[in-house]
Formats: sequence, C-alpha cells, structure tokens
Amino acid sequence: QVQLVESGGGLVQPGGSLRLSCAASGDIVRFYAMGWYRQAPGKQRELVATVTSGGSTNYADSVKGRFTISRDNAKNTVYLQMSSLKPEDTAVYYCNTGMWWGQGTQVTVSS
Repeated sequence: QVQLVESGGGLVQPGGSLRLSCAASGDIVRFYAMGWYRQAPGKQRELVATVTSGGSTNYADSVKGRFTISRDNAKNTVYLQMSSLKPEDTAVYYCNTGMWWGQGTQVTVSS
C-alpha cells in the first residue's frame, strides 16, 4: 500500500556530492518519521540518518557533518544530501518508514 521510490544514485568521484530523493505515495512524510539506510557489499544494513515528523534529525557518526537529511511535506519527499563522499560510502541506499522500504538506489564512490 505504501510505496517508496528512491532516485538520485550514481557514480561519483571521492569528494563529490549527490542528492538522493525518496518519493512516498500518499500523505506520508509529514506524519511519520523517515529514515535512510545503506548496505555495502559484505556488510549489514546500517542506519544513516533519520528525520522525525517534528523535524528532529539524527545521523550515524560516519556521515555526521557530511550528509543532511531533509523533508518536503508538500512534495511528500525526503532527501539525503551527501557531500565530501568517500569510497566507504559506496552502498545501496534505502528509504524507510515503519515497515515499508523502497527498492534502493546504488551509490558508488570511486575514482
């Protein structure tokens, strides 16, 4: 019933930037906490960033100061702005709210 669609991934050089988008079906984003997760090859899925319905944000230590999560309630979309990207940021990034997940978008940081 709930559909989450990520976009914006791709190949970027170290030090570069990308902005990921997560478009949600229905009026979801303004009422529920949203999160970005990632899973790198050979590693467990990890939480990257969250934003609550009240606008409070939290970040994994590994991305703090480099990534910014934001929400646009009118567009029903959550964003993850990524800067100063490192090779270790390479992963499939997933959007999440509650029990619902997007299909993921690949981010590859490589020279």
